[in-house]
Formats: sequence, structure tokens, C-alpha cells
Amino acid sequence: MNLNFTPEETAFRQQVRAFLTQNLPPDIQHKVLNGLILERDDYVRWQRILHAQGWGGSSWPKEFGGPGWNAVQQYIFEEECAAAGTPRTIPFGLKMVAPVIMAFGSKEQQQHFLPRILAAEDWWCQGYSEPGAGSDLASVKTRAVLDGDHYIVNGQKTWTTLGQYADWIFCLVRTDPEAKAQRGISFLLIDMKTPGITVRPIITMDGAHEVNEVWFEEVRVPVQNLVGEENKGWTYAKFLLGHERTNIAGIGIAKRELARLKRIASQEMKNGKPLIRGPLFAARIAQVDIDLMALEITNLRVLSAEAERRAPGPEASILKIKGTEIQQAITELLTQAVGPYALPLRREAMAAGYQGDAVGPQYAAPLAASYLNMRKLSIYGGSNEIQKNIIAQMILGL
Repeated sequence: MNLNFTPEETAFRQQVRAFLTQNLPPDIQHKVLNGLILERDDYVRWQRILHAQGWGGSSWPKEFGGPGWNAVQQYIFEEECAAAGTPRTIPFGLKMVAPVIMAFGSKEQQQHFLPRILAAEDWWCQGYSEPGAGSDLASVKTRAVLDGDHYIVNGQKTWTTLGQYADWIFCLVRTDPEAKAQRGISFLLIDMKTPGITVRPIITMDGAHEVNEVWFEEVRVPVQNLVGEENKGWTYAKFLLGHERTNIAGIGIAKRELARLKRIASQEMKNGKPLIRGPLFAARIAQVDIDLMALEITNLRVLSAEAERRAPGPEASILKIKGTEIQQAITELLTQAVGPYALPLRREAMAAGYQGDAVGPQYAAPLAASYLNMRKLSIYGGSNEIQKNIIAQMILGL
């Protein structure tokens, strides 16, 4: 297993870096590198720039409009994007429902939905979790009853990220209540403008409207919006979750935020010297740095296995656990670095260019909100406790 990049891969990195230098809008870059709030338009604008270059779906094969990059090229692209300060890819369309439609959708679904996802014409959200079905997704109770050429959907989804922006939602629904839990579930694509859908905000502890609850009351969904076969949705859901958990690791983003931590710790003073020169704080940064390097090696092993067409095994769960723990550790250290300056947690102080009366340096304004928001990482996408069970089963046979 050779983990070194080839000359061709190094040349590809330079190509990506040059593109980002020339095309990344400075206002968006400023927001990302300083942890400021990104609006819907920021994400859409950047996706359309990538799409114009032919890079809108970095993991997509050429037959569906992607660049046809291999796993290493995708990794390099995402690492360079994170380092440059691009918005993160909103995964629900590009990296979650799109692969499901490619693998299991009809030709009509592929021809209609995939180009619109690439061009940022449709914003997608995920309809998986329910009040009584989070990590145990097989317990979903949202019902879909066949009525002629439509399904009638009733139920509730929760923790629907950015659902307030969404044009479409992909949903797990129960179509056979008599079947065993995992065998009576179907995968539906639902237009969010359909009568009977209500989106209600959930304001998180950082004061943000990021997640929602979505209610379905007698919502009529055409049968052609069923992906694959009825009652086979659990198969498609597992396929999708594999993509989600690898994406959550966020190695490129963690490397960028670690660099920001080092910059801030070099500016903050304690006992007359930069905080980063204090042995205790420096040791904590070094530990995160070591963990991140080890995680990156694990990720490269996964890429190597994929290149050799070997199944990666439990590595996807390892990436999810360690990746989220590292991101949480970095946000904790960032907050500790600025001390009481992180306390105000005023969301208006996180807007780009804010010059108001925020206490302390401007870079401190977003840190408490980021710390609070990142607590979710070890829970969503399959909680880290669930991932440890998966590892135990796959490695130890427990």
C-alpha cells in the first residue's frame, strides 16, 4: 500500500489550487475562514461556479455529469477546497440522494433530478429521523398509503437540516406496517411545495435556525417518485448512510480549523507570552494534531482499498468517530483560547463585516456558537456509540 501521491496527483492538486485562487469569491472566502455565517445564496453561488467548471459533482461519474474523478482526486479536491475557504458541500443533494438515484432510481428520475442537483436548481433535505426514530431508523412511523397513482403520506420528521431552504425532501416512509421493521420501509422523493407539508423551526442552543421539524398531513406523492421497489427502502437507506458517515469525518475542514486555532493561540496572550507557547495548551494542540494525522492516514488507507476495489470494512465508522471527536476538540480549544471573549454569543456579531460593540477581538465572536453547534457531530449520521457497536461486530464478532 503506497500512501504517497503520484506526480499526476500532485499536478491535479496544483490545477485545483489554481482554479480556487482564480474563482473563489473573496466575500465567501472571508466568511468561511473566519467562521462567519453563510447564507443560502453563498452555497448556491459557489455550487454554480463549480458546475460551470464541470466540477459540480466531484464524486459523480461522467455518465451523470460529473468529472469522473477517482477517490484520490476527490480527496485532493475536498482538501484543497477546505484549505482555500470554500463553503462545505451541502451533502443532501450532491452526496446523499444523488448516489441513491444513480444506483437505484429510474431513468426518468435520473434525467430529471440529477442535472437540477448539479446546477443548484433544487435544494434537498433529509427526511430520516423522527421523534421516536433516531439512531434506530427502522422504527420510522411516517406512513405512506397507496391510493391509485399517489401515495398519501402522514407523519413527522425532525432534525431536518436546512429544511427551510429545501425544494425537495427524500424520505423513509412505512409502506407495510405488517412487515418486520426493516422490510416495510420505502424511499420517497417529495416536493416540499406539496400541500400538507409544514416546516417548523427548531432553534438550537447556539441561537441558529439550522434544523426543523417537518409535518406531513395527507400529502399526495406521485408513485413515480418512489425510488426502486416498494418496501426495499432500507437497502437504499443503508447505501446512503455509508456516504454520509465518510463525509462527516471532515478531515480537510479539521486541518483548516486547526490552522486557525494555531493562529489565534499565537495572538492570545497569557502571562506575557503567546498562549501557544504555554506547555499545557501547546500539548493539547499537539495531541489534536497527532490524532488528525493518524486519521488522515486511515482515510488514505480507505482510498487505497477503494482503488484496489476492496471493501473498506469498519474504517468508515472509525473515520466518523475520530473525525467528529477531533472537530469537537478543535472547537473546544478555540473557545478556551479566547476565554471570556467567547461568552457574548451574539449572532449579529458573526455577520460578515460586523463592526458593532462586540466585546474582544472580532475573531472571537463566532467561537462559542461554533463550539455549541459542533456538539451534534458525534450524534447525527449514526451516533458514535452506534458506530462503536458496528466496529465491535465487524472486528470482534460481538
